[in-house]
Amino acid sequence: MCTSSWALRGHPRKFLPTRYMYSDEIDLEADTVLATLYAAKKYIVPALAKACVNFLETSLEAKNACVLLSQSRLFEEPELTQRCWEVIDAQAEMALKSEGFCEIDQQTLEIIVTREALNTKEVVVFEAVLNWAEAECKRQGLPVTPRNKRNVLGKALYLVRIPTMTLEEFANGAAQSDILTLEETHNIFLWYTAANKPKLEFPLTKRKGLVPQRCHRFQSSAYRSNQWRYRGRCDSIQFAVDKRIFIAGLGLYGSSCGKAEYSVKIELKRLGVVLAQNLTKFTSDGSSNTFSVWFEHPVQIEQDTFYNVSAILDGNELSYFGQEGMTEVQCGKVTFQFQCSSDSTNGTGVQGGQIPELIFYA
Repeated sequence: MCTSSWALRGHPRKFLPTRYMYSDEIDLEADTVLATLYAAKKYIVPALAKACVNFLETSLEAKNACVLLSQSRLFEEPELTQRCWEVIDAQAEMALKSEGFCEIDQQTLEIIVTREALNTKEVVVFEAVLNWAEAECKRQGLPVTPRNKRNVLGKALYLVRIPTMTLEEFANGAAQSDILTLEETHNIFLWYTAANKPKLEFPLTKRKGLVPQRCHRFQSSAYRSNQWRYRGRCDSIQFAVDKRIFIAGLGLYGSSCGKAEYSVKIELKRLGVVLAQNLTKFTSDGSSNTFSVWFEHPVQIEQDTFYNVSAILDGNELSYFGQEGMTEVQCGKVTFQFQCSSDSTNGTGVQGGQIPELIFYA
C-alpha cells in the first residue's frame, strides 16, 4: 500500500507552537508541516502559514508533488499550487510513479489526468491510474478486482487518452489489464486499424506536453582540419540560473567529416555529487547543427547555484566546435551564467569548445 510522510495527521491545536506565538521561532519538519499549516490557517496565524508554505516549496520534488498539489488546493495556496504543477509537468513520469500519487483524492486525480502539459507517455498515465485505483480499493476495504478498480475510478478512467498510445503499447498494456470491457478493447483495436473507425469514449488528442527550450552559449561555430578532436576525453562547463528550471539534456556538435555515429556519456553534478547521467548514442549528419542527447528524466535545477555538466564522446574524432562563448545568456525569462570547469580535460571552456546547448524546461 502506498504511504507517505506528507499526509495530514493529528489534531490541529497540538501543531500550533506556543513558542512561535510569543517568540516568532519555529522549527518545521516534513512529518508535521502540513498539520502546522492547517493549524495556522484554522487559528489565523498568517506569518506561520507563510513559513509553512515556504518550507513546502523548498521541500518540493517529484515524489511529493502530487500530495502537495492536493494539499495546496485544500489550503487555497495558489503559489504553491503553481510550483507543484511546474514539477509535475516537467517530471511527470517520476511524479506519477511516486507513492504519493496513490494518496491523492479523487478530484486531484481527475485534475492531474486531465492536465494537457504532462510531459510523459500516456502508458505512464494509465499505469499510474491503475496504481491509484488499487490503493483506493484498499482504503475502502474492497477486494482489488478489475470491477472494483473501475468503480473507484469512475469517470477518471475515461480521462486517460488511451488512443494516443502506440498500438504496441496498448496491446501489451491496457488491452491486457482487464479493466477495460471487451467491447472497449475491441473498439480501440478497430480505431487503430480500421478505415471506418468506431466512436470512442476516451480522448483522442495527444497531450501537448512541454516544449523544450535551448540555451545557446556560443555565437558561432567552426571546424578546421586537425583542430578539435573528441578523443574520449571530458568536455565540461559550469552553469547557474537565476530561477528554478529543469535540465532535460544537451545539444552537442557532431562530426565535421560527414555522417558519423557517436557513443556519448552525459552527466550532471552539483558539488561533486552526480544528479543524473546517461549513456546513449546519436548520429550526426556532417553539418554544424547540434544534436540532442537527453537525460532519462529532467532534473530540477535550483537558482543561484553552480552545476557542472559534462559529455564524453567516442566516435569520429574531428568535430565542429563553438566560438565567441558568452559568460551570460538570456533565454526567455531565465538568465544563465557560465564558468569554466576543472573537470574539462579536452579544452572546453566559456569562450570555446563543446556543449553548445543546454536543453531545459522552465
